[in-house]
Amino acid sequence: MTVSGNAPKAEVLRPPVTRVGVVGWMRENLFNGWLNSVLTLVVLYGLWQVVPPLVRWALVDSLWNSTPEACRSIDGACWSFVPANLRFIVFGFYPADQQWRPLVSMVLLVALLWWSRDRSHWNRRLGWVWAAGLVVMGVLMRGGILGLQGVETSLWSGLPLTLLLSVFGMVAAYPFGVVLALGRQSRLPAVKSLCVVYIEMIRGVPLISMLFMASVMFPLFLPEGVTINKILRALVAIILFTAAYIAEVVRGGLQAMPKGQYEAAEALGLNYVQTMRLVILPQALKIVIPPTVGILISAFKDTSLVVIIALYDLLNTTKSALSNPKWMGFSTEAYIFVAAIYFVCCYAMSNYSRRLERELTPGRAGSDP
Repeated sequence: MTVSGNAPKAEVLRPPVTRVGVVGWMRENLFNGWLNSVLTLVVLYGLWQVVPPLVRWALVDSLWNSTPEACRSIDGACWSFVPANLRFIVFGFYPADQQWRPLVSMVLLVALLWWSRDRSHWNRRLGWVWAAGLVVMGVLMRGGILGLQGVETSLWSGLPLTLLLSVFGMVAAYPFGVVLALGRQSRLPAVKSLCVVYIEMIRGVPLISMLFMASVMFPLFLPEGVTINKILRALVAIILFTAAYIAEVVRGGLQAMPKGQYEAAEALGLNYVQTMRLVILPQALKIVIPPTVGILISAFKDTSLVVIIALYDLLNTTKSALSNPKWMGFSTEAYIFVAAIYFVCCYAMSNYSRRLERELTPGRAGSDP
């Protein structure tokens, strides 16, 4: 049966404009009821009261490259504090003529972290690359050889110190925490009791007390004439503290594994080490990626507490810069700048954890988190 070419064509009916597009989304999500509509209007009013003054303070009435005296005569932000004190904020008390060395060390560390983010690079060669990189960074920071001026570790401060304590503290704390979690699940009473006591004792005290003990109490137990570097003591305290929290998170992942996984590994003839390495831990560690990253982010931010043992990280070098009489009173701009650095680092960690979780979950490699 054919249709005549003169037959009228059916009119195409489009959906109502109030159901699709921006108007439809607003109707569905912002004004889909009287309560939701009231809340939307209240939030919009609050944003109108906050955002325009904030933009005017931060951008319109601000100064970006001026003297402190000029900043005191305006109502806006004095971003001039940042470029005027940037070198001290970033590098702290490191000798000014040698600050290229911590800069190169930070660039090298970031490059290694960037290269390591790809799981296809996780092999033995990557371990050797990291070992070589650590040697180069240590030589650059410490000096004393190859014609480099020696710099005492007491002068290491600012952003390099923050990255040193956080990156190496987290890298060392993670495997230690996994070992503690396995020990707490052990059938050997002595091993289990030792791990339980350690985890509960460490989790029962704040990090600042651990740092205080590492700085003041620990040297009292050393033989006369024996000293341990202050940065190393702080790093050990951070590792011991963070590992206890990671252990509890990993223990939750181990308890979430069904008994059938253990039975399947036993049926294949795998011993305990093979079962954990090949069957249990890969699944358990994948489950606990989100809470583990939360702990690592907290550890990264807690490095600011090392001021208790007279170490000046990024936050504390900023406080020192604010003690300059010329720049006193501009703490808001200074802390916003430091908060932006912390946010970038923490967001990078969080974003990578979501990506890693997607890659390790079958069927979610290309989906949104």
